[in-house]
Amino acid sequence: MAFDLKQYATSLRLTDGSIGVRLTDGATGTQLAALGLPAGTPSEVWNVVNPSAVEKVARSYIEAGSEIILTNTLCANRFILAAHGIESRVAELAEAGALIARRAADASKAQGRQIKVFASIGPSGKIVMTEEVSKDDLAAAFAQVAEAVAFGGVDAIVLETFNELDELKIALEAVKKVAALPVVACLTFSSGPDKTRTMMGNSPADLARAAKAGGADAVGANCGTGPENYVAVTKMLREACDLPLWVKPNAGLPELGRDGRAHFRMGPEEFASYGPKLVAAGASFLGGCCGTTPAHIKALATAIKAK
Repeated sequence: MAFDLKQYATSLRLTDGSIGVRLTDGATGTQLAALGLPAGTPSEVWNVVNPSAVEKVARSYIEAGSEIILTNTLCANRFILAAHGIESRVAELAEAGALIARRAADASKAQGRQIKVFASIGPSGKIVMTEEVSKDDLAAAFAQVAEAVAFGGVDAIVLETFNELDELKIALEAVKKVAALPVVACLTFSSGPDKTRTMMGNSPADLARAAKAGGADAVGANCGTGPENYVAVTKMLREACDLPLWVKPNAGLPELGRDGRAHFRMGPEEFASYGPKLVAAGASFLGGCCGTTPAHIKALATAIKAK
């Protein structure tokens, strides 16, 4: 039986009769960097070169309370990997990422937990409006990743960290054609006076309309400037549609350290303090993006349970 994401989003009931939020995971890339991933190396390479480290990160989020973990496949598309001369390894790296997350999730069954695995698919790094790459080529690239992660046994797909709505629509259509899986469609909102617009000027309502028209099973926002503005973004998404909402903000804005890496200063307690506000705004799935750690997710779990 196919996984029903909408039913899963509303099936968790609290003791007061209200619907509970599903807890997702935090950042993967920054966690792998802490384990020694060299700067400038695509994290997806470690799905083959150092799979134990990738699985360690996945398991750490499960231990922190995550009910959903994402695959280490955000940049596993031919355009981004071409910059590193490994575009021919898309299917290999994407499938390996799915299998690692599946293994970590299945290991939790002994403790009576049913962890879901969602595949992370990010943007191509190309801009649709410039016509640098044809829409057909973009669609083929997204379809290639989707087929590989589906073969690896994921439960759903998350299109995340997109800045351009037109590219997201291409990805959504392509993925739905080749994978019989639920799809979450997300944009990053970090522009405009109140930080509720995308880099291209799209609003949460624009996203909601496009996602619903394209057959997305859930809609959401990830990355960005931090959790504060995503309270408003979540409210706007909830007002615009009735789909489950997926929300994963960054731990604030990054600062470039002397080591050349991005560092995030927002700690677990401050990050988690926004959890109840995001739930009240309408979030169905809640976690963290860049800079968040298992400690952030554990604190978030405590905060939303205490709401």
